Amino acid sequence: MRARLRLRRMALPYARAAVRGSVVAFAAAGLSVAAFAAARLSVAAFAAARLSVAAFAAVGLTVATGAIADEGASRFVLERVGIDAASEDRVLALVPERISAGDVRDVLAHTYAPRIISLQGSVPIVTMAPFAEFLIAMGYPAEEIRNPYDGSLSYSSSVDARALAGILAWYDEHEGMMPMLIGHSQGGMVAIKVLHELAGDFASSIPVWNPRLGAAEDRTAIVDPVTGKERPVVGLKVPYATALATGKLPRLLLGQWTMLTRLREIPDTVDEFTGFSLEWDPIAGNFGTSEPYRATGTAKVRNLTLPPGASHLTLPQVAELARDPATRDWIDRYVPGTAVPLPTVHTDTANLLHAADIWYSIKKHWCLEAQRLIRARRRLAGGG
Repeated sequence: MRARLRLRRMALPYARAAVRGSVVAFAAAGLSVAAFAAARLSVAAFAAARLSVAAFAAVGLTVATGAIADEGASRFVLERVGIDAASEDRVLALVPERISAGDVRDVLAHTYAPRIISLQGSVPIVTMAPFAEFLIAMGYPAEEIRNPYDGSLSYSSSVDARALAGILAWYDEHEGMMPMLIGHSQGGMVAIKVLHELAGDFASSIPVWNPRLGAAEDRTAIVDPVTGKERPVVGLKVPYATALATGKLPRLLLGQWTMLTRLREIPDTVDEFTGFSLEWDPIAGNFGTSEPYRATGTAKVRNLTLPPGASHLTLPQVAELARDPATRDWIDRYVPGTAVPLPTVHTDTANLLHAADIWYSIKKHWCLEAQRLIRARRRLAGGG
């Protein structure tokens, strides 16, 4: 089921317009051999993707980065990305705030899932791959965490935040779900900057960015996959974002001036945001206290102070927690705001709190986004 869903979703970007498969059509799209090279598309890449000239003609592909999205593209998403009605009913019956391990295994694992973009810090030897491995071990589909461009489990924090905002928009249009953001250290700063980009704090428009081609498209709006109406990239909303040990001192030292005053302000371009801080964190610039995050409007913002045993550089190292039955059970039963004694185990539990809290939020918004997409599909099927 997951493989079939994934194949359908991978086909979505290629069914948005028609192509004649001729040199004239390519020329009309403004694509030259040099453009293909710039987009890093080679004969080998096409072979690896098992896409032949005949396959292009069969699906009616237009390779045109400047194409304007239309209502057909939006409806194609809702019509083609489908599971059986009984599976949809099981998803709709879930309570997002009370997702059990069985719900993940038996229900959510067989439905749609938003992409998760995990942004690592500025030190390249500390990546978010262990955190991604934790999420996969807990039941999140690996294909929704991997970077489709290079297959990695961790995104560099040197990425341009505006380009990343454009990538989120592309995914929203083509897959029907806005990705979630997890950032560690400088990666948390990038995640927050993306929220400000989407809020229009740096520019009035943002180009849509194609993550498969690694290039911007010649447009600044998408077709909303639910309403079928065109809407600008600026103003789109992320379901969930979180920042781990993100401080102002590195922004000052690295000359990231535009984020100094915005780093603790969370705009309305996210439904729910959680900030994790260490009171004693010289790397982040915390010396006995940490400045809380605050909403500038309607975003739901929570602040959690991590236990003294947690360390800035090792916060992503949580994969072992999913492998230990006792810590995994504690994580599965965790609910924010409830007091549950820590398990007595040999496994290091310094990272248990933020691992459990992030997994709780991811399960919740995974469920909410899947339910939203199912309801939209049913409205379309019913003509409403």
